[in-house]
Amino acid sequence: MKRIASSSIIKRISVLFLLFSFAIALHGQNSVDASEKFRRALRIVSFAYVDPVDEDDLVEDAIRGMLRELDPHSVYLSAEELRRANEPLLGSFEGIGVQFNIINDTIVVVSPVPGGPSEKVGILPGDKIVTIDGEVATGSRVTNEFVMERLRGTKGTQVNVGIHRRGSSSILEFNITRDQIPINSMDAAFMATPEIGYIKLNRFSRTTMNEFRDAMNDLLAQGMMHLILDLSYNSGGFLDVAIDLADQFLERDQLIVYTEGNAAPTQRFNSTRAGNFKSGKLVIMINEGSASASEIVAGAVQDWDRGLLVGRRSFGKGLVQRPFDLPDGSAIRLTTARYMTPTGRSIQKPYDEGTDQYYRDLTSRLESGELVSADNIQFPDSLRFLTKINKREVFGGGGITPDFFIPLDTTRVSEYYSRLLRSGAINTFSIEYANENRAQLLNRYTNVENYNQNFQVTSDLLEKLYAHAEGQGIERMENKEDMRDEFLDLQLKALIARNLWDFSAFIQIRMQQDEAFLRAIEIMQDNTFEELNIKFR
Repeated sequence: MKRIASSSIIKRISVLFLLFSFAIALHGQNSVDASEKFRRALRIVSFAYVDPVDEDDLVEDAIRGMLRELDPHSVYLSAEELRRANEPLLGSFEGIGVQFNIINDTIVVVSPVPGGPSEKVGILPGDKIVTIDGEVATGSRVTNEFVMERLRGTKGTQVNVGIHRRGSSSILEFNITRDQIPINSMDAAFMATPEIGYIKLNRFSRTTMNEFRDAMNDLLAQGMMHLILDLSYNSGGFLDVAIDLADQFLERDQLIVYTEGNAAPTQRFNSTRAGNFKSGKLVIMINEGSASASEIVAGAVQDWDRGLLVGRRSFGKGLVQRPFDLPDGSAIRLTTARYMTPTGRSIQKPYDEGTDQYYRDLTSRLESGELVSADNIQFPDSLRFLTKINKREVFGGGGITPDFFIPLDTTRVSEYYSRLLRSGAINTFSIEYANENRAQLLNRYTNVENYNQNFQVTSDLLEKLYAHAEGQGIERMENKEDMRDEFLDLQLKALIARNLWDFSAFIQIRMQQDEAFLRAIEIMQDNTFEELNIKFR
């Protein structure tokens, strides 16, 4: 590497000095000494080190190291890292518009995005992309990054893909013009029963509230009286979107969340009269993958006794990050405040043992038995709080604890199914089966509901799956009970539905064996809300 003194370095250093100046204003002379110390250290290394150094890298490493000492969520993002991080939250990207899997080193189209560039030119589920702009696109070098780099691009540009399609003797060539592709934050919305609606959100993005309102209007038109909101594995997103979502459920002028920090003034966010589900039974599904914005919504609903939570203790991220842009397009996401639930609970789990241990927390929960038994969750009295209306006991200091615990099922998946999944055999079989029988299946099952009620995974269909798997080196298990279980049957049925319709169809069918979902329906249909005096009218 050659030693450089580029303008971008100077700009980065200038921003560092601005941050140091901010610290100086707060902490006085010691920080003046610290900023001078940093500047001299950079000058000495650049001038006297045994080998040439890249000052750009030195500055980036210094920023990353400084932030690493603060907390697990304060981070430096390069311009490219920032773009990739923002993409899901902004709700769109530019590309050809396909969902894909990499199976046996081959790019397999799961489904084209409806109305997107690929669907418009005739790309079908099950198509295998074997060349991209004349370059071979198969083999061990094919990764998600390989695909993204070649298929994504500026709107209006073109890419040529070569497709191997079942039944075609030659490679089919398609010229696809890239366009803006939406990233949905809603995985599914459907009627679980004639009175109970279900909505699953995977993130809190800029498009979330529009998607949510559209889904709610559709479900209400179908007669929905009660709602299951599934925030399982929803890692969060924008704070203001979480506030808007909680506002849909709470009465006017109820505190949703407040934030407080050393240099940030306390901010309080109250509900308004807006929202179209201020009454009706509400159950929120959460688990160890639910974090940040998900915890804000769940915490507010629980604290105000507006609904009930079902699942497992959430992740425990209660730190607010504010972006500070740097001149070269990179940014620092700095933790500036903690957010607190209406009862004053801090949701942030401890991080004083370091970042590695912090992210090992979920492994520790599994090892301690917490994920399989609520009795293994222990909280000190200092973390006990009472809800605002009914004075029910709730807990802070490490995620949101649900009202109804659902253990993680570690025994459901058979070894044979695991092999089918790891090899990709069950995915390729479901894609090929759907493609071969698409017209017949869609003629027989006109919608997902009809398919869900009437499609059966027969012994003959399973035999075809077993034969397909054997062709990929997955031998049958001797244990017949492992081979024919309800979980495998349902997964196959759901995967076929995904390839006939969309991912929402997969979720709708898959939820039939989800214990948290079934428990949510149960407590809505019995007297649980009435017995706990949870508001729904």
